[in-house]
Amino acid sequence: MSSNIRIQRVCQHCGNEFTAKTTVTKYCGDNCAKRAYKKRKKEEKIGASNQETIELVAQPIRAIQEKDFLSLDEAAKLLSVSRTTLYRMRKDGALQFAVIGKKKVISRKSIDQLFNPSL
Repeated sequence: MSSNIRIQRVCQHCGNEFTAKTTVTKYCGDNCAKRAYKKRKKEEKIGASNQETIELVAQPIRAIQEKDFLSLDEAAKLLSVSRTTLYRMRKDGALQFAVIGKKKVISRKSIDQLFNPSL
């Protein structure tokens, strides 16, 4: 069974007006359908790549968050501040360091107490 339906549509890819023979037609022709498909697949790949990049960037931060004791560099990265700011916070009494040999470490609890003083 064929239908004699003729509907004026606008192509979703190129924007040109065309006459569609069905109610679900989106594109004016095969070329526009293929180009739209390629564009859609390209955007999916870019989105997947961006998501993978975000996960790779967040991975070191997650590793730092799991540790109980942090070096000054790790604590600075976690708090998004400089080492100088950490020394200033130590001088003001807001943060405590422990010295092990020549290495200074900060306990995770003292960092958490910065944001939750009731702990």
